[in-house]
Amino acid sequence: MQFERTEIPAVFVVHTRKFGDDRGFFMESFRQSLFEEAVGNYQFVQDNHSLSRDAGTIRGLHFQVHPAAQGKLVRCVAGAILDVAVDIRRGSPTFGKHVARELSAINASQLWVPPGFAHGFCTLEPNTEVSYKVTDYYSPACDRGIIWNDPELNIAWPVRESAATLSEKDKLHPSLSKSEDWFDYVAPEGAEK
Repeated sequence: MQFERTEIPAVFVVHTRKFGDDRGFFMESFRQSLFEEAVGNYQFVQDNHSLSRDAGTIRGLHFQVHPAAQGKLVRCVAGAILDVAVDIRRGSPTFGKHVARELSAINASQLWVPPGFAHGFCTLEPNTEVSYKVTDYYSPACDRGIIWNDPELNIAWPVRESAATLSEKDKLHPSLSKSEDWFDYVAPEGAEK
Protein backbone atom coordinates (compact mmCIF):
# COMPACT_ATOMS: atom_id res chain seq x y z
CA MET A 1 0.00 0.00 0.00
CA GLN A 2 1.20 3.50 -0.83
CA PHE A 3 -0.29 6.64 0.71
CA GLU A 4 -0.52 9.80 -1.37
CA ARG A 5 -1.29 13.01 0.50
CA THR A 6 -3.79 15.14 -1.45
CA GLU A 7 -4.24 18.90 -1.79
CA ILE A 8 -6.09 18.73 1.56
CA PRO A 9 -3.41 17.19 3.81
CA ALA A 10 -5.81 15.16 5.99
CA VAL A 11 -7.18 13.28 2.96
CA PHE A 12 -5.14 10.47 1.39
CA VAL A 13 -5.37 8.38 -1.76
CA VAL A 14 -4.33 4.84 -0.90
CA HIS A 15 -2.81 2.93 -3.80
CA THR A 16 -2.82 -0.84 -3.67
CA ARG A 17 -0.92 -3.26 -5.84
CA LYS A 18 -2.53 -6.14 -7.70
CA PHE A 19 -0.61 -9.34 -8.32
CA GLY A 20 -2.13 -11.00 -11.37
CA ASP A 21 -1.77 -14.23 -13.28
CA ASP A 22 -3.98 -16.38 -15.52
CA ARG A 23 -6.30 -17.11 -12.57
CA GLY A 24 -7.03 -13.44 -11.86
CA PHE A 25 -5.39 -11.29 -9.18
CA PHE A 26 -4.60 -10.96 -5.50
CA MET A 27 -4.21 -7.72 -3.58
CA GLU A 28 -3.86 -6.64 0.01
CA SER A 29 -6.57 -3.98 0.39
CA PHE A 30 -5.85 -3.01 3.99
CA ARG A 31 -3.07 -3.39 6.55
CA GLN A 32 -3.55 -1.71 9.93
CA SER A 33 0.15 -1.17 10.64
CA LEU A 34 0.79 0.66 7.35
CA PHE A 35 -2.38 2.71 7.73
CA GLU A 36 -1.41 3.81 11.26
CA GLU A 37 2.10 4.73 10.14
CA ALA A 38 0.88 6.91 7.25
CA VAL A 39 -2.47 8.28 8.45
CA GLY A 40 -2.86 7.76 12.19
CA ASN A 41 -4.33 5.45 14.76
CA TYR A 42 -7.93 4.86 13.69
CA GLN A 43 -9.93 1.77 14.51
CA PHE A 44 -12.44 0.54 11.95
CA VAL A 45 -15.62 -0.91 13.44
CA GLN A 46 -18.00 -1.44 10.51
CA ASP A 47 -17.82 -2.23 6.79
CA ASN A 48 -20.50 -0.95 4.40
CA HIS A 49 -21.24 -2.02 0.82
CA SER A 50 -23.52 -0.37 -1.74
CA LEU A 51 -24.70 -1.24 -5.24
CA SER A 52 -25.82 1.54 -7.58
CA ARG A 53 -27.57 0.18 -10.66
CA ASP A 54 -27.34 3.29 -12.85
CA ALA A 55 -24.43 5.43 -13.95
CA GLY A 56 -25.00 8.98 -12.68
CA THR A 57 -26.18 7.88 -9.25
CA ILE A 58 -25.15 10.35 -6.54
CA ARG A 59 -24.83 9.24 -2.92
CA GLY A 60 -24.03 12.07 -0.54
CA LEU A 61 -22.77 14.36 0.67
CA HIS A 62 -22.96 12.50 4.01
CA PHE A 63 -21.24 12.70 7.39
CA GLN A 64 -21.87 11.88 11.02
CA VAL A 65 -21.41 14.33 13.88
CA HIS A 66 -20.02 13.73 17.37
CA PRO A 67 -20.24 11.52 19.35
CA ALA A 68 -20.34 9.18 16.32
CA ALA A 69 -18.24 11.09 13.78
CA GLN A 70 -16.88 8.73 11.15
CA GLY A 71 -13.72 8.44 9.13
CA LYS A 72 -14.17 6.38 5.93
CA LEU A 73 -11.78 4.33 3.84
CA VAL A 74 -13.59 4.04 0.51
CA ARG A 75 -12.94 1.72 -2.41
CA CYS A 76 -14.81 0.76 -5.56
CA VAL A 77 -14.99 -3.01 -6.05
CA ALA A 78 -17.02 -3.05 -9.30
CA GLY A 79 -17.40 -0.27 -11.85
CA ALA A 80 -16.11 3.24 -11.16
CA ILE A 81 -16.95 6.36 -9.16
CA LEU A 82 -15.91 9.95 -8.74
CA ASP A 83 -15.34 10.05 -4.97
CA VAL A 84 -15.49 13.40 -3.16
CA ALA A 85 -14.44 14.58 0.31
CA VAL A 86 -15.42 18.12 1.43
CA ASP A 87 -13.69 19.82 4.37
CA ILE A 88 -16.41 21.00 6.79
CA ARG A 89 -14.10 21.79 9.73
CA ARG A 90 -14.84 25.40 10.66
CA GLY A 91 -11.59 27.39 10.83
CA SER A 92 -9.70 25.01 8.56
CA PRO A 93 -7.52 26.66 5.89
CA THR A 94 -9.29 24.37 3.39
CA PHE A 95 -12.86 24.81 4.76
CA GLY A 96 -15.39 24.27 1.94
CA LYS A 97 -12.72 22.88 -0.41
CA HIS A 98 -12.85 19.34 -1.71
CA VAL A 99 -10.80 16.46 -3.03
CA ALA A 100 -12.22 14.45 -5.95
CA ARG A 101 -10.66 11.26 -7.27
CA GLU A 102 -11.75 8.48 -9.58
CA LEU A 103 -11.83 5.13 -7.82
CA SER A 104 -12.47 1.99 -9.83
CA ALA A 105 -12.23 -1.76 -9.72
CA ILE A 106 -9.40 -1.43 -12.24
CA ASN A 107 -7.21 1.15 -10.48
CA ALA A 108 -7.91 -0.36 -7.02
CA SER A 109 -7.25 2.99 -5.34
CA GLN A 110 -8.97 4.02 -2.11
CA LEU A 111 -9.77 7.38 -0.52
CA TRP A 112 -9.31 8.09 3.19
CA VAL A 113 -11.98 10.58 4.29
CA PRO A 114 -11.31 11.61 7.91
CA PRO A 115 -13.90 12.77 10.46
CA GLY A 116 -14.83 16.40 9.80
CA PHE A 117 -15.40 15.82 6.08
CA ALA A 118 -18.59 15.30 4.10
CA HIS A 119 -18.37 12.40 1.66
CA GLY A 120 -20.19 11.53 -1.53
CA PHE A 121 -19.73 9.87 -4.87
CA CYS A 122 -21.16 9.67 -8.37
CA THR A 123 -21.18 6.39 -10.26
CA LEU A 124 -19.47 6.44 -13.65
CA GLU A 125 -20.66 3.00 -14.77
CA PRO A 126 -23.80 0.89 -14.28
CA ASN A 127 -23.84 -1.74 -11.52
CA THR A 128 -21.12 -0.04 -9.51
CA GLU A 129 -20.33 -1.42 -6.07
CA VAL A 130 -18.61 0.58 -3.34
CA SER A 131 -17.22 -0.83 -0.11
CA TYR A 132 -15.98 1.27 2.76
CA LYS A 133 -14.68 0.87 6.28
CA VAL A 134 -15.85 3.33 8.96
CA THR A 135 -14.42 4.34 12.33
CA ASP A 136 -17.75 4.53 14.17
CA TYR A 137 -21.07 2.75 13.94
CA TYR A 138 -23.95 4.13 11.93
CA SER A 139 -26.02 6.45 14.13
CA PRO A 140 -29.32 7.83 12.80
CA ALA A 141 -29.21 10.54 15.51
CA CYS A 142 -25.80 11.75 14.26
CA ASP A 143 -26.47 11.37 10.52
CA ARG A 144 -26.19 14.65 8.56
CA GLY A 145 -25.64 15.86 5.00
CA ILE A 146 -24.90 18.74 2.67
CA ILE A 147 -26.61 19.15 -0.69
CA TRP A 148 -24.50 17.53 -3.41
CA ASN A 149 -24.81 20.38 -5.92
CA ASP A 150 -24.09 23.31 -3.56
CA PRO A 151 -22.69 25.96 -5.97
CA GLU A 152 -20.30 27.27 -3.30
CA LEU A 153 -18.52 23.89 -3.25
CA ASN A 154 -17.88 24.03 -7.01
CA ILE A 155 -17.70 20.24 -7.42
CA ALA A 156 -17.41 19.20 -11.09
CA TRP A 157 -19.80 16.25 -10.93
CA PRO A 158 -19.73 14.10 -14.09
CA VAL A 159 -23.53 14.18 -14.49
CA ARG A 160 -26.08 16.87 -15.32
CA GLU A 161 -28.38 17.79 -12.43
CA SER A 162 -31.44 16.71 -14.41
CA ALA A 163 -29.90 13.27 -15.11
CA ALA A 164 -28.61 12.51 -11.59
CA THR A 165 -30.27 9.72 -9.60
CA LEU A 166 -30.58 10.57 -5.89
CA SER A 167 -32.47 9.39 -2.85
CA GLU A 168 -35.27 11.64 -1.61
CA LYS A 169 -33.22 12.24 1.54
CA ASP A 170 -30.18 13.43 -0.44
CA LYS A 171 -32.31 15.96 -2.34
CA LEU A 172 -33.18 17.76 0.91
CA HIS A 173 -29.80 18.42 2.54
CA PRO A 174 -28.89 22.07 3.24
CA SER A 175 -26.03 23.96 1.63
CA LEU A 176 -22.80 24.22 3.58
CA SER A 177 -23.49 27.88 4.43
CA LYS A 178 -26.86 26.92 5.94
CA SER A 179 -25.60 23.95 7.95
CA GLU A 180 -24.45 24.11 11.54
CA ASP A 181 -20.81 24.24 12.58
CA TRP A 182 -20.41 20.59 13.46
CA PHE A 183 -16.62 20.36 13.43
CA ASP A 184 -13.84 22.69 14.54
CA TYR A 185 -10.42 22.62 12.95
CA VAL A 186 -7.52 21.59 15.16
CA ALA A 187 -4.16 22.40 13.59
CA PRO A 188 -1.65 19.53 13.61
CA GLU A 189 1.30 19.94 15.97
CA GLY A 190 3.98 22.08 14.40
CA ALA A 191 1.62 23.61 11.83
CA GLU A 192 1.41 27.37 11.44
CA LYS A 193 -1.75 28.85 12.92
